[in-house]
Amino acid sequence: MTKPMGAGHSHSHDHAHGHDHGPASFDRAFAIGILLNSAFVLIEAGFGLWSGSMALLADAGHNLSDVLSLLIAWAAAHMATRPASARFTYGWKSSTILAALANAMLLLLAIGAILFETLDRLFQPTPVEGTVMIAVAGVGIVINTATALLFARGRKHDINIRGAFLHMAADALVSLGVVIAGTIILLTGAWWVDPATSLAIVGVIAAGTWGLLKDSVKMSLQAVPDHIDENEVRAFLEAQPGVTAVHDLHIWPMSTTETALTAHLVMPGGYPGGAFLNEIGHELDHRFRIDHATVQVETTAEDCHVHAEYKDRHG
Repeated sequence: MTKPMGAGHSHSHDHAHGHDHGPASFDRAFAIGILLNSAFVLIEAGFGLWSGSMALLADAGHNLSDVLSLLIAWAAAHMATRPASARFTYGWKSSTILAALANAMLLLLAIGAILFETLDRLFQPTPVEGTVMIAVAGVGIVINTATALLFARGRKHDINIRGAFLHMAADALVSLGVVIAGTIILLTGAWWVDPATSLAIVGVIAAGTWGLLKDSVKMSLQAVPDHIDENEVRAFLEAQPGVTAVHDLHIWPMSTTETALTAHLVMPGGYPGGAFLNEIGHELDHRFRIDHATVQVETTAEDCHVHAEYKDRHG
C-alpha cells in the first residue's frame, strides 16, 4: 500500500498485503498433461489416418493445439514469477494474460483448419472404422479427464489455468462424442455421422474459445476484472472518514491472478496517517481482492495536476 507523506504529490512506496495472490505452482500438472497429450496426439492421428476417421483427426488436431497451449501457459506461469526490474517495474506478470490471449488465437486457427477438412468430408463421406474410433476416443476420455482434474483447483482464480482446464475438459467431452459417433456408425453404417461429429467438435471448441478470447482481450485492455464492481470500490473509498471526493480511480489486472488500483482521495483535513491507509489497503484486499493499491491524499482536488489537466481539456 503506498503511503503519501503528506498532502500533494509527494509519497513513498510501502506495501502491506494481507496474503499472497500470486499464481500457484502447477508444474507437475503441466508436465503430466503435456506428456500424456503429446503421446495421445501421435496415437490418435495415426489411427485417424489408418481408419479414415475425420472425427479422430479433428480431435487429434485439437489435442495438438492443447499441447501447445499447455506449453504457452506453463512458460507464462514461470515468467510471471520473475522479479521486477528497472525496465519491467511490475515484473513479467502480464505474460499470463498474453498467454491466455495467444491460446485463444491458437484455438481459432485450429477451428479453421478442422472446419475446412470437415466440410469436404461432409459432402463426400468416406468409410470409417467405427470400432477404432470407439477404442481410441475411449482412451482420450480417460487422458483428458485426468489432465483436466490436475488443473481443477486453480480454474476459479486464474484465467491462464482456467484455459488449460477448459481445454482438457472440452477434449474429454469431444472424445465422448467420437465414441457415440463410432457406435452409431457400427449400428447403422451411416458414414456421414463421422464428419457431422467433427462439426459438433468444432462447435464445442468455438464455444469454449469465445469465453477465453473475450476474457483475455478484456484483461489485455486493462478492463476492471469481472469480480470487481468499480462503483462499489468508489463508494467504499468515498465512505472513508475525512474523504470528500475520489477521482482518478483506476482498477486493472496486473496478471491473471493479481489486481492493481490507484486512486486520489480528497481529504481537506490533511494527511490522516499511515494506519488509515494501511486499513484501506487491507479492506481493498479482503473485500475486493485488490492486492496492489496505491492511494494519493490531497487536501483539495486542485492539488492534483492530473485532475486539473483533465478539467482544462474537458471543462
